[in-house]
Amino acid sequence: MPSPEQVVQAQLEAYNARDLDALLATYAADACMYAYPATLVAQGHAAIGARMAQRFAEPDLHARLRRRVVLGEVVIDDEIVTRNFPEGRGTQAMTMIYRVSDGRIRDASAIMGEMRFDASV
Repeated sequence: MPSPEQVVQAQLEAYNARDLDALLATYAADACMYAYPATLVAQGHAAIGARMAQRFAEPDLHARLRRRVVLGEVVIDDEIVTRNFPEGRGTQAMTMIYRVSDGRIRDASAIMGEMRFDASV
C-alpha cells in the first residue's frame, strides 16, 4: 500500500501531466473536494473529473510544490499554481490539505491565495 505522501505525490504528478485517469486513480470513488474550510465543491469521481477536465484545458496549468508536511494520514502541500484565469495568465499560492486512507485521497481542501497576473496582463 502506498504511503499518504506517495499518493499525494502521484496526484501532483498526474495534475501536472493533465492525466485525468491517473489523477482520479489517486482519489477514493466517493472522495470530496472542499474550498477551505468546509464548502463542498465536488464529490465522487464524476464531479471531480468534470472539475479537473475544465482545469486541464488551461494551456499553462502547472503546480510547483514549495513545501510538504506529512502528519500521519494528512498531507499538506504549499504550492504555487500557474493558471489561465479569465483575466489572463497568472499564479496563485495554494495550500492543499489531503486526508489519505487505504491508499486513496478521501478528501482534499484548498486554501487559495491572491491571484497575481503576469506583467503583460
